[in-house]
Amino acid sequence: MRALLCESWREFDALEVKDVPAPPLRPGGVRIRVEASGVSFATQLVVAGKYQRKPPLPFTPGTEIAGTVLESAPDVADPLPPGTRVFAVLDWGGLAEEAVADSIHVVPIPPGLPLDAAVAMPISYPTAGSALMWRARMEPGQWVLVHGAAAGVGLAGVEIAKALGARVIARCGAAKRQVPESRGADLVLDSALPFREAVREATGGAGVSAVLDTLGGPVFDDNLRCLGDGGMMVTIGFAAGGIPTLPVNLLLLKNIAVAGLNWGTYVGWSPGDKRHLHAPRARALWQQLVDWWAAGKLRPEVHASFPLDHFREAMAEVRARHAVGRVVIRPGAPV
Repeated sequence: MRALLCESWREFDALEVKDVPAPPLRPGGVRIRVEASGVSFATQLVVAGKYQRKPPLPFTPGTEIAGTVLESAPDVADPLPPGTRVFAVLDWGGLAEEAVADSIHVVPIPPGLPLDAAVAMPISYPTAGSALMWRARMEPGQWVLVHGAAAGVGLAGVEIAKALGARVIARCGAAKRQVPESRGADLVLDSALPFREAVREATGGAGVSAVLDTLGGPVFDDNLRCLGDGGMMVTIGFAAGGIPTLPVNLLLLKNIAVAGLNWGTYVGWSPGDKRHLHAPRARALWQQLVDWWAAGKLRPEVHASFPLDHFREAMAEVRARHAVGRVVIRPGAPV
């Protein structure tokens, strides 16, 4: 089969497409014909050896796929029939014509929903969903501030918050304001401008119940000051580049909290690999997200798709930050 291969730590554009053996079908595994695979900023970090988790060399990058089931290992309980459309999260190996995923991380795609768009379901949507539902415990009518609201996880956060009945203040670049607006955001703020006073005014001075922070860096302190009594800020990334310092005294004075959310913990990417322990909770979240998707409450989108040999062009689109929705590589598509 053809796959993108990383043989030493390097820049993403220095990778090569090669013919390699298909991955073996391990116990508990499901072999999937990969029809769409996601690429992101994190993919660059992985192949450069700069991510917190390093696959053994050589390896094929790619952690989120959608495709069709080819076969399941004999020990898989209730195996999905061959031909079933699914999405799956992987440790690595997604940028190839075939991949093997743990059966606990393979989820059927309901009829009528687009397969390519399902690439957002293994990681982006459950990251936002677990942050809002498990950490912030959002309730109907509460206010939430979402940063990076036109990007993958941020836009998922806007949609999920609205599905939960929350009121959303979304921050993004002015050129993309129509994106969170189209998902029902109650107020959209230009990310180039200060936001504390606008949040205060929108909430009648009470502040928000939750902040979904994908940025870190310079917005961190203002996030804390936007929280109302008992509010929770959930940090899920540092896209702005800086890792802030927490003024703990402010937590006491404002009666607020800060929590981190690492979706990788729930799918086995953290030390100790507790994927089987967390599988029931993760699968329940995936099912809720799929139900909302089928009901039209979530709208995962594909910004652009590329054949495998055009992997450099795909990553260039990610780097340009123009994408609304996911950038997808189709390993089986003709050049």
